[in-house]
This record gives sequence, structure tokens and C-alpha cells, in this order.
Amino acid sequence: MAGYLRNFLFSNSDGSLEMSAEDPTSLEPYLRDEKPELHENNHEFKLPDVIGILPIRNAVAYPGTVTPLAIGRERSKALLADTKPNESVIGLVTQHNPETDRPSFDDIYSIGTAASVLKITKMPQGSIHVVVHGIARFKITERLTTEPYLKAAVQLLSVKAKITKRLQALIVSVRQTANRVIALSPSVPEEASVLLENIENPSALADFLAANLSLDIAKKQKLLEELDAVKRLEEVSVVLANQLEVLELSHKIQGRVRESIEKNQREYFLQEQLKAIQSELGKADSQTEELKHINKNIIKAKMPKKVEQEALRELDRLSKIPAASPEYSVIRTYLDWVCELPWSIQTKDQLDINKAQRILNADHYDLRKVKKRILEFLAVRKLNPTGKSPILCFVGPPGVGKTSLGRSIARAMGRKFIRISLGGIRDEADIRGHRRTYIGALPGRILQELRKCGSKNPVFMLDELDKIGQDFRGDPASALLEVLDPEQNFSFTDHYLDQPFNLSTVMFIGTANYTEPVPPALRDRMEVIELPGYTETEKLHIAKKYLIPRQLKEHGLNKSRLTIKDEAVLAIIRSYTREAGVRNLERSIAAICRAVATEIAKAKKRQATIGKADLSKILGPAQFESELALRTGIPGVATALAFTPVGGELLFIESASMPGKGLLQLTGHIGDVMKESAQAAFSIVKANAKKLKIEPGRFRKFDYHIHVPAGAIPKDGPSAGVAMFTSLVSLLLGKAVRPDVAMTGEITLRGLVLPVGGLKEKILAAKQAGIKTVILPARNKKDLPEVPKEAKKGLKFAFVKNTTEALKIALNTD
Repeated sequence: MAGYLRNFLFSNSDGSLEMSAEDPTSLEPYLRDEKPELHENNHEFKLPDVIGILPIRNAVAYPGTVTPLAIGRERSKALLADTKPNESVIGLVTQHNPETDRPSFDDIYSIGTAASVLKITKMPQGSIHVVVHGIARFKITERLTTEPYLKAAVQLLSVKAKITKRLQALIVSVRQTANRVIALSPSVPEEASVLLENIENPSALADFLAANLSLDIAKKQKLLEELDAVKRLEEVSVVLANQLEVLELSHKIQGRVRESIEKNQREYFLQEQLKAIQSELGKADSQTEELKHINKNIIKAKMPKKVEQEALRELDRLSKIPAASPEYSVIRTYLDWVCELPWSIQTKDQLDINKAQRILNADHYDLRKVKKRILEFLAVRKLNPTGKSPILCFVGPPGVGKTSLGRSIARAMGRKFIRISLGGIRDEADIRGHRRTYIGALPGRILQELRKCGSKNPVFMLDELDKIGQDFRGDPASALLEVLDPEQNFSFTDHYLDQPFNLSTVMFIGTANYTEPVPPALRDRMEVIELPGYTETEKLHIAKKYLIPRQLKEHGLNKSRLTIKDEAVLAIIRSYTREAGVRNLERSIAAICRAVATEIAKAKKRQATIGKADLSKILGPAQFESELALRTGIPGVATALAFTPVGGELLFIESASMPGKGLLQLTGHIGDVMKESAQAAFSIVKANAKKLKIEPGRFRKFDYHIHVPAGAIPKDGPSAGVAMFTSLVSLLLGKAVRPDVAMTGEITLRGLVLPVGGLKEKILAAKQAGIKTVILPARNKKDLPEVPKEAKKGLKFAFVKNTTEALKIALNTD
């Protein structure tokens, strides 16, 4: 290794030093008959009191070193202009920061090496090459000038070295270690060993080795500043020992690699000889048997003709490649994938409509629209067995049973079930796979899961479609366009397989909490079926029929040991779990089961009956209470209905005024669309001030503030427009909004009320909160029949076309 023992220094840009032993002339100063003396200890050397300072970068110059430098900086050129070869002495001092292009005295060390200029050569490009010879250490005692170059008063530093037996032993040890390093470094010239034997002075030996060891600049500078030659040599000895250890370990590793290569070559020749012997005996070798086995699997897979031809072509390539070649394992893995895919294997559909209906009803309560669609598909498949499978997308809040419904559909149809979660996927290769040119390439998740299930017509659920991401690696949602298009997926081409695979018999089902994040092109390829939240009665039925029996079984209980009353279940629904689905309801039932199981395990109870009064002991205090009366008791507060991914929710719109200039402030972590609704409501109020009997001058004298509480939760959408308008009018008229009224609807600057979505969820939220009257856009009247009768029971619906009609109902005024 050339970096370990070198003394010829190459420099770029005034001292970006690089060391090399490639040029044998680098050793000439030490091998000539007239060897240079160590001027540090030679009292004949006279160092001038004032010398020019040449800052160098990325290296430290030592006494006794011949150094070529490439000079490019203006200050350095000015210094050389005042320097005569073989007569002048300059100071070589290392910079603290090599990036500093115009160093001052603060940017350089205080100790450096005095050097004589041997030769100056001007280059055609404008730079100057100079050769200097290190003579002795010096210290800067006084800073004199910085222009046209650095000039300082200096003091010669003498080196301490007392010859003892210990020092002589140290010199011998250092030489032996250095010679061993040279022997392990093939790029270091042999002259280096001769040179080591000829350096008698311990300080010169330490400097020579320090100049050529792989050390950082700070450590090299520290060695230069060490005036005790014995200590310096000891530090060099430690570094040399570390370098030797690394070299020996490297040499050992290289030896092992060489042995391994020789062993592999020997095995290859023996394998070839064995093949020849087996061929003579009429026996096939293991590789031939392996190729026959793969060929049999290709025929057995019954793949399409073109795919089979490609597989046989790859098999032919495999037979011509040595088993030790990396390409062999790549082709072998590819052929394994091709043979193991279910090209012709599929399950037989269960086309008994009545039986399928019984299975769906046993697994899920209600969900009539979804069950009806599945039964229609089975009926069509019974009449047309070669028809295409539908692409469905279940949209609804968490916990309503989207994922479990897919498993139930597979059971009803007699198909295998596959589910992959797309949440957080950002790489297109997760869907389409990697090309075989990449190391460790694999097919995408679609083909991977089909291979695992061993059938080409499973029910394939793509969960969390609305949570797919995208980045520089591609857009997975765009890759799904081909998968979910019945007109294209009969020839789906994975990047790894690079052959068409028929996905038209797969029944794909997507799930999402809401459709807005799903790209329009992808949404257009799917038949969206909405799964709205459950009513109280539906949740009670689900708990009694599904959740409680399942939790009893999981906790080792039965109906005789634990009974949960209906009143307790309803109390959990109302006071402990305010959600669209039943996930938290099941968690609460599980908590009750755990508490009772603990009592039974301790032999404190044999059976338990849980009523409403027992819930606080097990589940703690009620989590949800109605804040309606408290929030709407003053003017300026209106109740809005909102739709979120977890179901319906009540939003309380609060308005306030304060002296100002008529500005509008909006708070509550609301989005841009909601801000625009608030500004539109404010503009309608100002435009219709006289009609609403509001003094117009108030808008010039007061500022207005609209706030939507729960400021930590992001809120957006246009459906709170009516509530914001009503809140402002209520504030300006000083009249409170009716406490039992909630409203939803988008507004225009003309005062029209436009339709909104999520009607069922909003009505359920209103009913749970004790609302009596719900103000809805008139154009939403057609959607009301889809809301369950139970959700509408006890509620009065007021359909309005404009904001004036909404005010009459909300404020109970004309």
C-alpha cells in the first residue's frame, strides 16, 4: 500500500498534498553519497529572523522532506517572486481549514517547517511549480504583514534526543515494524527498506515515518509540534503497529479469497470430469435430472402456448450455462415462478343462490345492497359461466365490516380469499414487480398472492385504496388501472414475468374509507357500493348475534357464565363508543369479558350478569355526553352536521364580534373550502343586511370571528355553509339558535342551499345527540328514502331552498 511509507509529496493548489512512492527519485535525498544533514540539530544552520510564510493545505511538511508544490494563489506567487532558488528560506505552515482560499495568520498553525527553495518552474497555464526541501522546525513569534504575502518573525525550535538503550531498542522495533509494513505493501518501492536502515537519527526516522503514514492532518501537526524525538517515535510506533495489524488482516483475507477461488475452479474441473464419466457409463448427472424436472413442470402447468414457448427457450439457455454462473440461479428462479403460477388451476364456483344467501346472512347483519349485488353476480355466472368478474369497491367508515365482508363473499362463492393492504404503498413495483435485470427481483404482490393461494379465480381484496401514496419510484394507483379494468386485465403483464397473465376470472374487491383520495380514473373502473354507519338498533343486533358470542368464545366463557343485558349494550353504544362501525363496541365487550374471566379465575364468581350500572366499574366513566344545551344557549352558536371518515359528527359554529374595521377572522384548523364557505356566508349577511334588519354600520365598526371548536382536528368541506350563515345572523340579531335544530348544506352568494353527501351518517349523528329538527337542502329530499326508518324516527326534516327559509326554522322568526 503506497500510502503507508512515502516521502515524496505532490501538492495541488498550494498544498493540497498527496503522497506517492511511485517515483524512485523521491528517495534520492536520502540515498545520495552526500546525505542531507538533519539541520534541526545542526548549529551551522542559520534561520533568518523574518521569513515569508507559505500556507499549505491537507498536509504537513516535515524536516528532511523534498516537496514539489503547485502554486496558484496570488499571495503564494508574490512570495515566490521575492524568492531565489538555493538561497532563500520560506516557512511551510499547514492551514486549519483547507477550504479557506485566502488564509490569514488566524487560519494557520503557529509551528511549521522552514524550507529552502530548490527549483522554480513557471507553467504555461499560469501556475508555478516549485520544489522545496524541509530543513528545521520553527515557531511564529510575531505577525508582521499579510500583504503582498504573509511575513512573520520566527524562532528556530531545537529537537531533544538523548541516546539510551531504551531509545535504541525503540528504533530497532520501529524499523522492524516498518519493514514488515513495506513487505505487505506491494506498491512501496524496495528502496524504502534501504532508506530506513540508513536513517540513524531518531528524530529524522520519526519525521520520515510520520510524513508517510495514513494519519489525519491534526495528528500529523501534533507530531510536528512534538520536540521530544523519543515521544514522537513512540507515537509513530503505535500508529505503525495499528497499520501493520490492518495489513496483516487484509493479507489474510486475500489469502482466503484466493484459496476459495482455487477451490471453486478445482470443483468445476472435477464436476466436468464427473459429467464425462457419467456420460460414458450412461448415467445422467444431477443438473440433467434438474432440467428434466423443470421441463416436466412446464408441461404440467398447462400455461398458454406463447408463455410455454418462452419458458422452454429459457430452459434451453439454462442447459448451456454452468451451474456456478450467477445467471444460472436467475433463470432457475424465473422458471420456478413461471411453473408455480396457477395458469389453469381454479376452484369451482358454488352457484347455489339460496345457500350463498344463507352464508352471507349468517356472517353479516343487514348490508342488503352488497348481498343483493353478490347474489346477482352468482345468478349471472350460473347462466353465463364465462362472463367477466365484477370490480367492486366498498366505501364506508372504519369498523362497518368491509374486510370481513370480502371473506364472507369468498366463502359464499366457494372461492379462495386473498387480502393485501395497499396503505402506505409508494412503489409501482409492489404491483407490477421488478424487471429481471435487478438483483433480487421478484414479481409484484398480485402474482405473489396468486401463487400462494394456488388458484386463478380467488376473491382478491385490495384494502385501503384511499391510502396509496406515490413518490419518485412511481404511482401504484396508476399501475392498478390495468389490474382493475375488465377490458385489459385478461393480459396483465408483470415486469418480472414479462408474459401476459389472465386476471379476468379474479373477483377484485377494493375498500376505502372515502373516495376523494382515490384517483378518478381508478374510481371509474370500479362499481362503488357504500356501506354507511349502523343505527343503534343495528348495533344492538350485531352485538347480540355476532360480537358477544365471538368474545365469549375467545375468553373461554359461555352464556351460562356471562350475560350482558341489552340496556348495558345500548349504554356502551351511547356513552362509550360514538362511532359509525362496531370496532370500539367489540373492544368494550372484550373488556367486560376479561373482567368477568378474571373474577371467575380467582374463584370469586361462578357467573355474572352485566347491567348498565356495572359499566362504570369495568369501563370507567362515560366517555361521551351531550353538550348541545350548553353550546347553543347564547346567540352566535349554530349546530352543523358533518361527515368524516369515521361517520357523522356535530360541529358547533361559534361567532363573536369585537370593535374593529369589519374584518373576518377564521380559526379551528379548517381547510380552504370551509374558509371559502365562511367568507361566502359573511358576504351574504353583509349584502342582505337591510332585509335581515341588521344595521349596515356595524360591519364598519366591528370585526367578526368565526371559530369551529376542537381546533386540533382538521375540518374541511362546504356543508357547514348554512350553519355559518345562521351563526352570524344569530350574533348580529342577538337571538339564539334553537337548541334542538341542526343543519347542513352548501350555500351560494345568491343565498341558495345546495345538496351535500353523507346524509345517513349525518342524520344518525343528529339522532344520537338528541336533535329534534334537521334542516336539509331541498335537493337532498330524494336521498331520504335510503336512510333507515329507525334513524328517521323521532326526527323532523325541514327541506330548504335558500338561506331565508333556513333562518325561519333555526331562529323561529320571520
